[in-house]
Amino acid sequence: MPLQAHYAQTLPKPRFRYTPCIQAGPFYQLAGMIALDAATGQLEAGGVAAETDKIMRNMLGALPEYGLRLDQLMIARIFTTRFDQFADINRIWEGYFPEGATPPARTAMGVAALPLGAAVEIEFCFYKEETP
Repeated sequence: MPLQAHYAQTLPKPRFRYTPCIQAGPFYQLAGMIALDAATGQLEAGGVAAETDKIMRNMLGALPEYGLRLDQLMIARIFTTRFDQFADINRIWEGYFPEGATPPARTAMGVAALPLGAAVEIEFCFYKEETP
């Protein structure tokens, strides 16, 4: 099965050489996202909560271009340089998955540094059932 690259006009252009979304069969792997503004290319100000919210809004904005929905999100991996503020990250995260919704699997890791001085990076993996 060949890999298929996907790009979204709503997302900031990659600053490095990578593909924002790769599809392998029913799996869609989104590259790690930091909280960049698509119009300015600048990192969202305001700390981990603001960065987490911007990442989630960027991801949601790209989903229609990838042909995906939030309920197809299988797993997310959160990386942060501020694990001491993980409660703020989690509070924003939970707002996107209200009570009664099935949230995806999730992994969270504390790291020493992230690209462009970001405090949060999240990568996403979706599963989209192929229709015959």
